[in-house]
Amino acid sequence: MARPRKAKVARDEQPIPQTMIDAVRQFADPEKAHEFFVQLRWPFGVACPRQGCGNADVAYMAKQHRWYCRECKGQFTAKVGTIFEDSPIPFTKWLPAFWLLASNRNGISSYELARALKVTQRTAWFMLHRIRESMREGDFAEPLSGEVEADETWIGGRKNREMKVNVLGQKKLAHGPGTGKATVFGMVERARPGHAHNRVRAMVVADRSSATLLPRLRANVLPGTVLYTDALRSYTAAQQHYAHHVIDHSIRYVEGRVHTNTIENFWAVLKRTLNGKYIAPRVFHLDRYLDEQVYRFNARNEKDGPRFAEVVKRADGRRLTWKRLTDKSTRG
Repeated sequence: MARPRKAKVARDEQPIPQTMIDAVRQFADPEKAHEFFVQLRWPFGVACPRQGCGNADVAYMAKQHRWYCRECKGQFTAKVGTIFEDSPIPFTKWLPAFWLLASNRNGISSYELARALKVTQRTAWFMLHRIRESMREGDFAEPLSGEVEADETWIGGRKNREMKVNVLGQKKLAHGPGTGKATVFGMVERARPGHAHNRVRAMVVADRSSATLLPRLRANVLPGTVLYTDALRSYTAAQQHYAHHVIDHSIRYVEGRVHTNTIENFWAVLKRTLNGKYIAPRVFHLDRYLDEQVYRFNARNEKDGPRFAEVVKRADGRRLTWKRLTDKSTRG
């Protein structure tokens, strides 16, 4: 084993690339790619990532890209405790993958990523879901407020429709606009002082009933907020907690400030991505695709470089194993 030496914060500070060309050139060097992630993860110096330790008295073994903790006597790499843990894929491929997903408005398919990085489609698919885990907002600390639009939409296709038997005993496909589709509920906070652009949240829900939608509203929107929805009756009870305004789309789509056009615009971008790029994502993975689109929407005013760096930084403290990703017992 190589003799440990004193760890450094960063030997050569790596700049945040501003274009894809910069990223390709910078991260083609394994040393620069490794140093870039290390400085993002530990801006104030490397510390042991093992739970219950966190000691900063570590020694670096340069040839192995590994640290030794003098407190818990364990060894660790920069990947431990992140979405990269146990991944044999080098940072020279991981970081360009982050750039491609964070900067492309309509995402990138696993087949495209596989060709770009020279990995298998299965590996690329797993990489993309791990990056989406990094994009996930997690528990929202700050509720939406000011003026908020709420709406729901359906995602899916005809192939998921169920067979039903009518009174004559005939088998027929179930029909209706939402049949065989997943229901997605979204809320968007309009731009206001302190929040220069719209912020959106979206999630897969069981149905469009008030028992399903109203608890999501109360969990994400500050009481007393001005709330705009369409004429769906499930929102009727929202007036107990919010200044609720309704726009009936059978009559008009806009009446002054009363409309749901902002959240409808988000649905349009989401469906263009799902239908045009990912084609037919499975319902049990749909929340992850929502995480991806929500992050890019909320960070759309950022330039590509800072947005990419923020997603990479979020990789710290998150894990997504193949077993958890493909566990059939968690599928609804």
